Amino acid sequence: MTVSPYQGSEKNKKQQVEQMFDNIAPKYDFLNHFLSLGIDKLWRKKAVRILKGYDPSRVLDVATGTGDFAIETSRIQPKEIVGFDLSEQMIKVGIEKVKRLKLDHLISFKKGDSEDMPFEDQSFDAITVAFGVRNFENLEKGLQEFYRVLRPGGVAIVLEFSKPKYFPFKQLYKFYFFHILPRLGGMISKDASAYSYLPESVMAFPDDQEFLKVLAKVGFSESRQWRLTMGIATIYLGRK
Repeated sequence: MTVSPYQGSEKNKKQQVEQMFDNIAPKYDFLNHFLSLGIDKLWRKKAVRILKGYDPSRVLDVATGTGDFAIETSRIQPKEIVGFDLSEQMIKVGIEKVKRLKLDHLISFKKGDSEDMPFEDQSFDAITVAFGVRNFENLEKGLQEFYRVLRPGGVAIVLEFSKPKYFPFKQLYKFYFFHILPRLGGMISKDASAYSYLPESVMAFPDDQEFLKVLAKVGFSESRQWRLTMGIATIYLGRK
């Protein structure tokens, strides 16, 4: 079953995701950090520490949103970072953030579809994506695009929400995720559907070993994962 932000809408999932992020762009950064108690920042830092070991020169940050992952990646000093996203409003926020931080010489933004990217084959050393792949309409197609635009030896690093497995944290997490987070997120963002879609999309996403299988299916080797904060999120790595 496909989980979409606006059930009953005539738009396909991709169009709904674009609409959703355009709607919540002004409050997105605040809600991200507020609803995760700031832990999302630590997760990105760990992902970038892993990425540093591969010393990438040209990095593509897919589903970049407002550019948080791209900004964190700038700390390891690649030569170029391209932030790529479906939502024009999220990109607008990202452009202003990057300008304020004086990183616009390093980070550029481009709007487009992650399942049909306008980049040449083998044009990036690394791909990063945080909390974006579960929003793909066709996960396998999106990951095939990752593989296509990576150079041989390049890596894809995916940070995504996952499902805790053990009592009692699993139960506490589900209560917060399904009852507290949607109310707070909907109230602050004025888009209740966006924050009820979030837990539904996480539950529907093939995490853990299932996601590693998809990476392997599209051609990635050396696939591995790091579970974070008792399984709330996971970093996945695949190498071309």
